[in-house]
Amino acid sequence: MSGAQDLTRADGSPLRVLVVDDEVNIAELIAMALRFEGWEITMAHSGSKAVAAAKETAPDAIVLDWMLPDFDGLEVLRRVRSTNPAVPVLFLTAKDAVEDRVAGLTAGGDDYVTKPFSLEELVARLRGLMRRAGATRVEEHSVIRVGDLTMDEDSREVHRAGEEVALTATEFELLRFLMRNPRRVLSKAQILDRVWSYDFGGQANVVELYISYLRKKIDAGREPMIHTMRGAGYVLKAAE
Repeated sequence: MSGAQDLTRADGSPLRVLVVDDEVNIAELIAMALRFEGWEITMAHSGSKAVAAAKETAPDAIVLDWMLPDFDGLEVLRRVRSTNPAVPVLFLTAKDAVEDRVAGLTAGGDDYVTKPFSLEELVARLRGLMRRAGATRVEEHSVIRVGDLTMDEDSREVHRAGEEVALTATEFELLRFLMRNPRRVLSKAQILDRVWSYDFGGQANVVELYISYLRKKIDAGREPMIHTMRGAGYVLKAAE
């Protein structure tokens, strides 16, 4: 289970994302990952088609390749922003020069990822942009269960074997990410992206610290659920 469908438009309908990349395989890969989040995806493979699609669909965010066959992403951004000035834009760029990144952000881009990128990082960046832009959480009762561990996302209550576990806000978000991905090994980089956002600076030791906090509260005196996979990351699974 992933973090799918926990961000929506204000009316509760799925978020709309426009994916623009002239490399069809890359666009389809991104679209697949974003559909897994529960979002509605439109794809375009040129600048002119991107501008037309933006007018037609009024997207809540745009994933925009820097280099396109007709005109570049900066021109797409300029044209789209003339009619939709607030839409968040995440640039995809093969360029790694600082001046290119600055140019994109100065022109109005909200963030960027440099090719090659991980889908996990791209989704995390996009989720952060849309949260800041005002996307709302689904208003529905949501309880996650892994073995004898339960989490009520609405009341923010956590219980292990029926006993309540008090968590800080950050501990709660970390446990939520682990519980949404049971039996899946999550790297420190993935956890940093999803729980702290990449702006945290990539300090992997903070992940180790909070994993230790969680273990003391979740696993102390019980069969452990949080496991370290040396050199790979962490995994949460039901106690056997």
